[in-house]
Amino acid sequence: MERSEIFDIAHLRHPIGAPVAPERLRELVGWLSPADGARAVDLGCGEVEWLQELLLAHPGTTGVGIGHMLPASAARRTDERGLSDRVRWIEADAATWDDGAFDVVLCVGASHAFGGLDATLGAVRQRLRPGGQALVGDSIREGTPSDSALAALDVPADAYPDLAGFVRAVRAHGFEPLFGHVSTLAEWDDYQLSWAGSLVDWAVREAPTAEDRAQALAAARGNRDAWLDGARRELGFATFVLHDVATDVRD
Repeated sequence: MERSEIFDIAHLRHPIGAPVAPERLRELVGWLSPADGARAVDLGCGEVEWLQELLLAHPGTTGVGIGHMLPASAARRTDERGLSDRVRWIEADAATWDDGAFDVVLCVGASHAFGGLDATLGAVRQRLRPGGQALVGDSIREGTPSDSALAALDVPADAYPDLAGFVRAVRAHGFEPLFGHVSTLAEWDDYQLSWAGSLVDWAVREAPTAEDRAQALAAARGNRDAWLDGARRELGFATFVLHDVATDVRD
């Protein structure tokens, strides 16, 4: 199985692609205030849920979603929500793709595509018009990471900032938080256990070959074990709505 196929199956029941509950996603999007005619871009759009929710909340906005591995269901879900004429999905490297400045830039759970939070914030700023808004979500650490957490995540101890470090990085790039959400343990468990469970369900009911079944079960077990035996209660996730204050664009 291709990695993209495993990723799509794992997110069947949790298409948000981050440990964020649907009501929290809508609350975060509700803090954005694009004017009619605004353009939005989602860098590393994952399962395409964040940009679609933005477009549903703001009917005068159009959007572009950039992803390295776009889900096969993206076009269908976009059509079902009546958004096909307002959004384009482009399979490309979010780190190098460029189409000018946007009024709103989204980037949630995609810092790996840029090389970390600092580089992600730099990419967001590069693609944001002066005075625009952004929504950025990334992993944080809850306290000093244990050896088991570092082994489970396969990252160095300084891979993620704590919450205060996240906010300092945001401000260092000329942004000011308007609103933020720190994912709860329940949100994390829902996300991780749904990720593994969706693969198990597919493996036992739909896998076309024994090899596909084995690969799906192995991916589910590996992800679940890494969460339960190492990262749980140590890996956090924060999502912030940001306003560009680096440039004063008022009259």
